[in-house]
Amino acid sequence: MPVRNSCIKDIYKTFLQVSSLRYSGLALSEVSPSPLSHNTVSRWLKSRCFRPKDLWRLVEPSIDKKSPCVLIADDTLIAKTRSKKIVMVHYQYSGNEHDVIAGIGLVNLLWHDLTKVESIPINYLIYDKDSDGKTKNTHFSEMLTLAKKRGIMPEAVVMDAWYSSLDNLKSIRSHGWIWVTTLRKNRIVNHNKQLHEFRTNKKTRYF
Repeated sequence: MPVRNSCIKDIYKTFLQVSSLRYSGLALSEVSPSPLSHNTVSRWLKSRCFRPKDLWRLVEPSIDKKSPCVLIADDTLIAKTRSKKIVMVHYQYSGNEHDVIAGIGLVNLLWHDLTKVESIPINYLIYDKDSDGKTKNTHFSEMLTLAKKRGIMPEAVVMDAWYSSLDNLKSIRSHGWIWVTTLRKNRIVNHNKQLHEFRTNKKTRYF
């Protein structure tokens, strides 16, 4: 009977870095350079407790808070379409599938250095309304507040239309920051008109 090795952080980290499609314990066991059971991977993950603060502790030495930067907010949906009773699985819209599917949602915040042109993840929060009652927009706002407390002063906050609600834009403005986003054409702007009603005019500002 072949000897099975234990899963360790370096193996798991390398697997995540090189994998582009499958991230399961079974997939890791199939490509591991040494014999590794997929159950070993599951037990190792269950024995570890990773928190957003642990991510910040690891990346903070690499963050140059004096360098011009932007903060990029986005969310990721880990599809769990074949799962029925996994904790934290909710039906959410998937940009990849262009449909509402079952999955685990992550709200991510990325620090992007404008001088070195490099990006580093600095925070994430799991969307699990059953445990904390918070929306993705709430997580977004809380992460920005924490980023400011940590001394990050971005040139702008960049996000897609999902996070361009009026409350979020006001939250960004309250920090003294500006935002870069897309707005849906039915959004009401100045003059009580929807965005698509305006003609392109470079000499006119509507915001």
